[in-house]
Amino acid sequence: MPRTPLSLAVLNEQRAALGLPPHPGPDEPAALRRAALDTVLAAAEAGGAEPSRPVVKGAVRFLLDRLAELAPGRSVEVRVPPHAAVQCIDGPHHTRGTPPNVVEMDAAAWIALATGRLAWADAVMDGRVRASGARADLSDYLPLPID
Repeated sequence: MPRTPLSLAVLNEQRAALGLPPHPGPDEPAALRRAALDTVLAAAEAGGAEPSRPVVKGAVRFLLDRLAELAPGRSVEVRVPPHAAVQCIDGPHHTRGTPPNVVEMDAAAWIALATGRLAWADAVMDGRVRASGARADLSDYLPLPID
């Protein structure tokens, strides 16, 4: 299956399907990713159609980039396969192989955690988040402030 990148046309098609107005902002990656998050959240609130993969990926990427911006470093790798991964949080970092501190989850769990719709402890307890390593607790950083 070919991969469709997030574009203004893809985003606006998804927004139209949800009854949302077209994205009014610039057609540049950061703005599209931010709008993708708004679109994914609107879809969740509407309880309707599942957002398209490019829109979900844009939302995931926006939130991961925000985490890396607010908690810079390379001691923890946060993975949301197959969408994206970032290294964040100051401290000892790895240079090769599997990092010692890894947090992994699916897109729905990451978006819920990052936006405060899911608590870290609940996500870990019920297995929606897999965290390994002494520094792999993101609870101090979540939910993310989103401007």
